[in-house]
Amino acid sequence: MKPRQRFMTILVGLILATGLMFKIAPQLAGQKVEIINGVRVVHNRGKGVWGKRPAVKLEPVIKLGDLDSPDEHTAFYLPAAVAIDRGGNIYVLDSGNNRIQKFSPDGKFLASFGRFGQGPGEFVYPSWLDIDSAGNLYVADPHNQRIQVLGPDGKDIKTIKFSDLEIGNIFVATNGNLLMQEPAMSFRFGGDEKEKTDKLPGLIKVMDPTGKVIKEIGERLDMKNELLTNTINNAVITLDEHDNIYLVFPYQNRIEKYSAEGELVWRADRELSYNLEVEEKGSVERKGSGLSIRAPKINRSSLSVAVDSQGRVWVLTLARQLKKEEQIAMGVTMSRSASGGDTIGYKVQGDTDLRETDALKLEVFDGEGVLLGEIPLKIFVDHIFIYGERLFMVDKLRGASVYIFQIKEM
Repeated sequence: MKPRQRFMTILVGLILATGLMFKIAPQLAGQKVEIINGVRVVHNRGKGVWGKRPAVKLEPVIKLGDLDSPDEHTAFYLPAAVAIDRGGNIYVLDSGNNRIQKFSPDGKFLASFGRFGQGPGEFVYPSWLDIDSAGNLYVADPHNQRIQVLGPDGKDIKTIKFSDLEIGNIFVATNGNLLMQEPAMSFRFGGDEKEKTDKLPGLIKVMDPTGKVIKEIGERLDMKNELLTNTINNAVITLDEHDNIYLVFPYQNRIEKYSAEGELVWRADRELSYNLEVEEKGSVERKGSGLSIRAPKINRSSLSVAVDSQGRVWVLTLARQLKKEEQIAMGVTMSRSASGGDTIGYKVQGDTDLRETDALKLEVFDGEGVLLGEIPLKIFVDHIFIYGERLFMVDKLRGASVYIFQIKEM
């Protein structure tokens, strides 16, 4: 064979080998990527790109609060959310105590805002907290049908009142707009279990700073049953520093990223060790003015989502379903007096002394929806938040604690 022919044969062989390598790379990375209606859809398989060794580790920094804390400042009850200001100060929404507790970056107690009531700076089991670039606190106060805005010192700035919207978790975009997800528990049901509108509402409402709805983002699955549709489409959201929106679904194998303008960028799923089929549809029964709700029976998957400074998406996920002895529930009592005033109470039902479990894990995805890997957890966690290089894990229902970790690259 002549030298030139030999060179061309080797070159063609290299091109074919390289092409083959690129072709099978997605499978080696444990993913299958499709473009469906112009949207990137990633089907993740296996343990992710990292394999058995995560490329990051979590170093404990401090723990704030405990159900049994002797210090009244850290004796949390149903802590719901965490926010951080530019100085690194930590704000914990202590929902069951109707207050916000402020701590320094190293965990020193600084101040307390709020109390039970309906006036300015007062709450009735507030559900969520976010902070804007000026350090103002936005508090979702659903039982008062409002969002309250407080200054960094806790003083009342304004109240955004709603008459026809149920208040869910709220997030403040950099332009001052508010993004609100649907509440996890809804007590508004029509007389017919069938959905009555041709078009289902979006998953997220985008509002201007006055609370006026501008548009809706995200598509619901229509289950042809109001209770089941509300449950299946329950979504948890977060924003990154560029106002991109991320959604995870407790009852669907579905993770989504939307642009700041509300366009779907990608959707991802992954392998789970359990199914998410509907076992029971649940029911709504009305007796006079009373309402009895039996929730649908479906396994849960994703519980919370956060995005780090590198654009990685962290999803709090059930590695397995909870055992019977691990399960707890939130008891809700609602009553109305003769004068028309409503009273509501929450009580955790179950073994709150059980604090450790292997049922939870953190899944980490890259900015394109590819599963990088997972980090097993040893504690119960209900929500996660990431600010800078710190991961905050909130145990709302059992220990009433906030665990703070430093994210370290390996």
